[in-house]
Amino acid sequence: MGSLFRSEEVALCQLFLQSESAYTCVAELGELGLVQFRDLNPDVNAFQRKFVNEVRRCDEMERKLRYLEREIRRDVIPVLDTGDNPEAPMPREMIDLEANFEKLENELKEVNSNAEALKRNYLELTELRHILKKTQVFFDE
Repeated sequence: MGSLFRSEEVALCQLFLQSESAYTCVAELGELGLVQFRDLNPDVNAFQRKFVNEVRRCDEMERKLRYLEREIRRDVIPVLDTGDNPEAPMPREMIDLEANFEKLENELKEVNSNAEALKRNYLELTELRHILKKTQVFFDE
């Protein structure tokens, strides 16, 4: 397995892939980590590209994962880092991942809002308890 350092010897290749097999081929090449892709259509708008909807879905899933990771780090929950990269999921598995991420994000947002409400209620009740103690002392005198 080589690397992509500047001093490494490289070869410029052009691949022509069928649409049906493009995803699996690019996923395999990406998992090897030995390929650098060059955009042959730099003047094409991002919204005019063929796989723009898939890229948007991946960006949205990445945002949800960053949110989940930020919440995990905030609560100092230990996470086991195996060090290996998971394989690229197949397109039909992406739908399940997307649904799972959506569900986790919604549940976490609900838990956070419930925790905030509980904290507000606790502070309010604590304040009322102190008020009752002070008024009890006042009436006892």
